[in-house]
Amino acid sequence: PKPKKNTASVKEFIAAVSNETRRRDAEVVLKLMQRVTGKPAKMWGPSIIGFDQYHYKYDSGHEGDICMIGFSPRSQALTLHTLTGFAGQDDLLAKLGKHKRGKGCLYVNRLADIDMGLLEQLAVASYSHMKQQYS
Repeated sequence: PKPKKNTASVKEFIAAVSNETRRRDAEVVLKLMQRVTGKPAKMWGPSIIGFDQYHYKYDSGHEGDICMIGFSPRSQALTLHTLTGFAGQDDLLAKLGKHKRGKGCLYVNRLADIDMGLLEQLAVASYSHMKQQYS
């Protein structure tokens, strides 16, 4: 099941992140994604900070709502949601710096390991792609 948007405090969630580097990185990504989307941050489930939303429907009939882009300061890595899936992503990711890829996520140990200008370009391109797909 996909996480649901809720009224939990984004600021309190980030403040409770025990790893100081991960907490500072989360604050930076929060500002970056707010700037890119122009939308307020909302908690999705217990640990995803998301921006904007869209409605999805699978061939199976399952449907729901989820954030267009977001992130989670998890203990293993900073997880960046839906920053993939658009034309030109491979070129940007090749230059981004140290990261791992999942199906719809990027995993970064520390923001210091990546090019922040390229991260912002990825966020802009991904958000634009999602808006075109689902608006």
